[in-house]
Amino acid sequence: MRLDLGLRLWNYAAFTALLVTGAIWLVADQLKTSENGEMWQAIAANTLMLHGMTAMIALVLLGAMIPLHIQRSWRAAKNRISGSIMVATTAILVVTASGLYYAGSDPLRDLVVDVHIVVGLALPVLIVIHIMLGRRARTSSHPRRPSSSDISVALPSVTFSGDLGSR
Repeated sequence: MRLDLGLRLWNYAAFTALLVTGAIWLVADQLKTSENGEMWQAIAANTLMLHGMTAMIALVLLGAMIPLHIQRSWRAAKNRISGSIMVATTAILVVTASGLYYAGSDPLRDLVVDVHIVVGLALPVLIVIHIMLGRRARTSSHPRRPSSSDISVALPSVTFSGDLGSR
């Protein structure tokens, strides 16, 4: 069940921005103890703000996907396994994002950070697989459009004999 073009493009933009800002934060966070630590600390803080703002947009888009894509696809029994994996993955990211703010102990927060990073980096791969499986299922369930040669074989040939002239 293909997404509307607008919703599809907004999702691609939001999740690409999340990947990019998350990856930049990851690098900047590792470099904040280096020689240019203050600069990397500022980059990490600003990138994390952009990541959080983009996550809010992504949550709205995910909410829109529930009635427009997820429920319809589930009822049509389309791509259920990879779709379930997508829902579970995004749920893990939402829960761990909350845990980043509210985890009470340092060991728990460290675990939440690690899970969020690993799942966040895996998400683009899972999205691509989900899209590929959906496209493959869509093309195999829809018969191909007949070509002109298919039509000419299916129709009986008609020949005209003799000139009827003008009557």
